Amino acid sequence: MNLKNLQEYLARLYYQYLLITSIYVLEPWEQSIFNSVLLSAVAMVIYTSYVFVPIHVSLALKFFSGVCGGQPESTMTLIN
Repeated sequence: MNLKNLQEYLARLYYQYLLITSIYVLEPWEQSIFNSVLLSAVAMVIYTSYVFVPIHVSLALKFFSGVCGGQPESTMTLIN
C-alpha cells in the first residue's frame, strides 16, 4: 500500500466520519469544538476503563470463586 492509497483511504474515512456525525454542516470552528469534546469524552472513557476495569474484574473473580465453591481464605493466611 503506497502513500497515495493510504492518503485517499484516510480522506474517505474522514469524509464518512463527517457524514455519519452530520458535522459537515457546521462551520470550521464549530467542528473543532465538537471534535475536541468528542476526543475528550473518548479519552476519559479509555482512561477510566484502564484504571477501574481491572479492579472490578478482580473483585468479580474473587466473589464468584467464593460463590462457586472456591476455598475461603483462613484468618491465619491474612495475618501472615
